[in-house]
Amino acid sequence: FNKVILKRLNMTRKSKPSLSLQKLAKLMAGKDGKIAVVVGPVTDDKRLYEVPKLSVCALRFTETARASIVKAGGECLTFDKLALRSPLGKGTVLLRGPVKARAAERHFGKAPG
Repeated sequence: FNKVILKRLNMTRKSKPSLSLQKLAKLMAGKDGKIAVVVGPVTDDKRLYEVPKLSVCALRFTETARASIVKAGGECLTFDKLALRSPLGKGTVLLRGPVKARAAERHFGKAPG
């Protein structure tokens, strides 16, 4: 777990994509009591009306995402707090955002025609 986190922390900014709160809630459904670990920013999603109670550890949180998580009774952790709480990564779920969702990615690949 720690090796994977270290590797992802040393990745380029392109390889640390953000994860929306809606996608986070969808991925964490049915995983009560576990901490979601995202090596990247967590952004707010206006389409999600009711935010479930989540424990999230991430590099950054947008102000609105942090406010919605705390308002729902959840908590926002940093990686140093996660290391104290769960040194070996027990009870955590490692998540990542969509790497190929950048606008520049649509220009790569086989040429048209």
